[in-house]
Formats: sequence, structure tokens, C-alpha cells
Amino acid sequence: MAWKLQHLRSWIPILPCLLVLLDIHCHSVLGAASPQEVEQHLEMGKKLLAAGQLADALSHYHAAIEGDPTNYMSYFRRATVYLATGKSKAALPDLAKVIELKPDFTAARLQRGNVFLKQGKLDEAHIDYEAVLRAQPNNEEARAQLSLIEPLIRDIQEARNLITASNFGPAVELLSKAVEACPWDSSLREMRAETYEKLGEGMKAVSDYKVVAKLTNDNTEVYLKTSRLYYLYGEEDNSLEQIRECLKLDPDHKACAEHYKKVKKLKGIFDMVRSLIDQQRYDDCVSKAQQALQTESAVHSFVYRAKSHVCTCYSKGKKINEAIDACNEVLSMNENDIEALIGRAEAHINNERFEEAVNDYRKAHQADQNNQEVQQGLNKAEKLLKQSQKRNYYKILGVRRTATKAEITKAYRRLAVKWHPDKYSGEDKKRAEKMFIDIAAAKEVLSDPEKRAKFDAGEDPLDPEAQQHQHQHGNPFAQGFNPFGGGGGGGHTFKFHFN
Repeated sequence: MAWKLQHLRSWIPILPCLLVLLDIHCHSVLGAASPQEVEQHLEMGKKLLAAGQLADALSHYHAAIEGDPTNYMSYFRRATVYLATGKSKAALPDLAKVIELKPDFTAARLQRGNVFLKQGKLDEAHIDYEAVLRAQPNNEEARAQLSLIEPLIRDIQEARNLITASNFGPAVELLSKAVEACPWDSSLREMRAETYEKLGEGMKAVSDYKVVAKLTNDNTEVYLKTSRLYYLYGEEDNSLEQIRECLKLDPDHKACAEHYKKVKKLKGIFDMVRSLIDQQRYDDCVSKAQQALQTESAVHSFVYRAKSHVCTCYSKGKKINEAIDACNEVLSMNENDIEALIGRAEAHINNERFEEAVNDYRKAHQADQNNQEVQQGLNKAEKLLKQSQKRNYYKILGVRRTATKAEITKAYRRLAVKWHPDKYSGEDKKRAEKMFIDIAAAKEVLSDPEKRAKFDAGEDPLDPEAQQHQHQHGNPFAQGFNPFGGGGGGGHTFKFHFN
């Protein structure tokens, strides 16, 4: 037994070497592939590539290269798939390997030259195209591509000179030509984006910056620039999305973290404003919109939106004077703002200034003839204007259109006592009777939510013409309270009990 243990101990020092040799042998046996298997992978990859199944084709080309690292065609076809999936950076090493394995394979060199050209690597592209033309002097594609390079170099240099001279318009034109020829050159796109910013065309700059972010890795500054541009245009959701990408790359990025907090706070305020409008909490809505103005007072888009919310919420909350002032401020920024015109029109309606309301709705209708809310509002305002020339129940009771039911009842009781035909001390009893009838009619309509809503929409529920089809013969009290009981003559005794 002791001899066996001693024999085993003698193997321990060389055991690691044996394991390495075993691993090499297993790898050689398992990783090797016959030429037939490599050819099968290439053929399957070709079929899948033709069918558009790029991911599956790529897996077969991986297997072909593992089976035979010296087969240049495997690298070339895999590079083709990489290019088809937009992975030009991954394609370049494969194309370089093809050229290394088969220097006279001009298709690979031409393809690499095209990639270099699109990436804006003009010197490298120039070298590849010349090499192709030395091998194939009649290669038209290489000759055409080579002819683009010198003009591109001149255009790019001229664009830089124009930017230095603050001549941004022509610079953008030249850079656009260069970007068209070199769409994968991130530096050209970033230069054009910065030039767009100088021209005040921020959203065009955003489009370029977003492409730059895809073309480059770990470019936190581009995400920060994009987020700030979205913010300047009042697009807090997109701004927040971009700044989060910056923080994914670098959670400790100070500028991105500060901007993230700012955007998130403002977005939360505007989300709350919309929620308060939905809940009809208009006083709270005004306060929250004013908080937005305090949070961001410099960016026009957010200031404009916050003031628009103040206008809307004051109007919906029936704060007449405040609504008119707030909406006037918005309309001074944009005279055709639909929401502000609606808000001011409704405030004018609540203030019984129907002509002004009609004018505002007509202007809104001119700005947007397909807006149903505007069309309905215009119809209502025109009805109310026509109605105001007849009997106005609010004026009869001396209350505003925003009066509560309690205020209406109080006004009715006060006027009913004043104009009661039996208590009236004046000489014109007929006038007292008419006033009393009007007061009672006003109380009936304005105390009934359904009838009041009809009246507020421009329809008089006690209009004799509207009641003819019900055979009421113009009696305004046929559906409700009649202060004269069944007769309506002036000789009756009136008895009212006011609780």
C-alpha cells in the first residue's frame, strides 16, 4: 500500500503538463473540420444570406472560419454579412484578412476601399482604389470612387474655412455633400450638427447627433448635447431619454447628472399639471403651472407652455379677469394659439361679453377650421350673443354666469320681495308683475342644472318658440313654478313663504 502511494506521488509534479497536453489533443480533435464540412458551412451561409437570414448565415461563416482559418472566402462572406447588418467596423478586419491571405483578390480590396470612403478615411480609400486599378485598369467602380476623393477633401476643407468665417449656410451645403459620400464618418456629422446649431436648426442637429451616437462608442457628450437640444425645444420626454443614455455609459458624469435632475423635475411638474386638469382641480393646476415658470424661466418652449396652462386653468376655473390677463399674455407670444383663444373666449362668455367671445372663436376657427372644439364653441358663442339680445336670466337676477346655486337663490329671494305685486309700492303694477315673472323664470332655469346647462349653451329652455311643439302656448312656467297659480291675472293674492 505504501509503495502505491509513493508511486502516485511521483506523478503529481508532471500532472499539470499532462492536463495541458490532453486539452490540446481534445481541442485538435473536436475543433478540426474537414474541407467538406467547411464547404457545407459556406454553402449554407450563402443560401441564408440570399434569403435575408443574416444572423443564421453569420453563424455558419463563424463555423467555417473556425474549421479552416486559412480560407479567404469564409472571411470575405462574413464581411459581406457584417456590412449588410451595418457593422462596418467588424467587416474591416475580415477584409484585411482576405487581402492578407489572397493579395490579388481585388473584390475584397475594392470593398474595403468603399468602407473606408463611407467612414471618411479618404487616404486609406485612395490607396485601395489605386491598388485595384493597378491590378484591373478597366475597373469602372474603382475609377469612379477614386474620382470622388480629391473633391471631397477640398469641400471638407472649404467647409471648415466657412465655419471659421461664421458663414454657416454654405458650410452646411458642402458638409451635406460630404456626408452623402461618407455617411459613416461621425466627425463630419458632428461638424454638420454643430453648424446646424449655429443656424438655429436644432432638430436637424439632433438628427445628426443621434447618428453620431450610433457610430461611436461611449460618446457621453453627444447624448448630453442631444438631450439639451430636445430640452430647448420643450421635448422633455426625449430629453430625458437621451440623458439617461449618457448616465448608462457613465453614472458619475457630473453634467449629465445635473441635467437629468433638472429635466426630471420639470417633467414631473408638467405631468402633474395635466393630471390636475383631468381632475378639474383648476386652482391647483394654476399653482403647479406657476411652479413650472419658477423652475424654468429661460427656455421659451417651457415658459410658453406653462403660461398656456395658466390661461387654460384660470378659464376652466371661471376666474374671469385672471383668465383674460393670462390668455392675453399667451396670445402676445402667439396670436393664433388655439387653446389661448378658446380660454379667453370662455372667459368672455363667463363675463357676458359675447361679441368678444365670438370674435375669439372666429379667429381660432380661421387658424384651424377642422377643430371640433372650436366649431362647437363658436356655435355656442353665436347662440349666446343672439340670446343676450333677448332675455338674460343672469342679468335679471343680477348675478354672474359663474354664480353658485346659493348665490342664485339669495338673489332671487331679494328681488322677489322687491317686485312682489302685492308688496310693490310703485304705481306701475304691470311692470312689477312682468319683473316678478322674469325673476321667477330666472330662478327656475338657473336652479335646475339641466336647464341652466341648456341656457349656458345658448338655448333658452323657456323660450315660447321652443315649447310650441309641447303645446304650451308660450307659458314660461308650464314646466315649472308659476307665481300666479292657475290664472296669471293681476287680481290674485300672492303668498310666498321664504325659509
